[in-house]
Amino acid sequence: MSNIGKAFEKGKAFIAFITCGDPDIETTKRCVLSAAENGADLIELGIPFSDPTAEGPVIQEANMRALSNGITTDMIFEMVRDLRKVTDIPMVFMTYANVVFSYGTDRFMRACRDTGMDGLILPDVPFEEKDDFAPEAMEYGIDLISLIAPTSEGRTVMIAREAKGFIYLVSSLGVTGERKDIDTDLERIIKVIKENTELPVAVGFGISVPEQAGKMAAISDGVIVGSAIVRIIGEKGKDSPEYVGEYIRRMKAAVLSSDTAL
Repeated sequence: MSNIGKAFEKGKAFIAFITCGDPDIETTKRCVLSAAENGADLIELGIPFSDPTAEGPVIQEANMRALSNGITTDMIFEMVRDLRKVTDIPMVFMTYANVVFSYGTDRFMRACRDTGMDGLILPDVPFEEKDDFAPEAMEYGIDLISLIAPTSEGRTVMIAREAKGFIYLVSSLGVTGERKDIDTDLERIIKVIKENTELPVAVGFGISVPEQAGKMAAISDGVIVGSAIVRIIGEKGKDSPEYVGEYIRRMKAAVLSSDTAL
């Protein structure tokens, strides 16, 4: 089993997204460790990009703050190297195609392996274009994680059958961000996915409160939360690790309270 698979071994998983370098690299490191200590099962590390098309205003602003502070991909790889000395929690990068291309795809995937990253999510790369990255990812043992959205429709089966790591199910249309209601018929989509892969399915986009987390965990293998965590970090700055930990503890409890079998 890959390291990513371990995130789902003990039941429903809580996946936390953190933008690297906001407000600084040391705070990011402390937030990752706080998340791991308080119940996160997998961490998504966002590598900042100047045009993060899948992100709502909260994560866009975090990207801009990190970039204005001089964060670089090399600094993030060094941070991961340091984190791997003290935690083995599964970690994946979430970033954009241009970040990987500009770094050099082979060089990027090799650095992922050498620093201890487990996977990569590229929300701006359609499934049909994944071969621009998949060969190098496979060569270095990095899971290229696929997203399935409500609009995937006829492509869902194809994506599910070729997916790696876990399936990232986008809960609703639009960009990331906290939502009051999630009314997409996700159960129908998950049924199709489960008929075509044994990989776990985690639901992301729009989840921000325990009630939503419990509801989404009841129909899936895990939930992904980004904007609510990034908002805390944006508000609390260098003091944010403690608050991130408290928030994740509440969300993880809601996920664990959902014991509805798929």
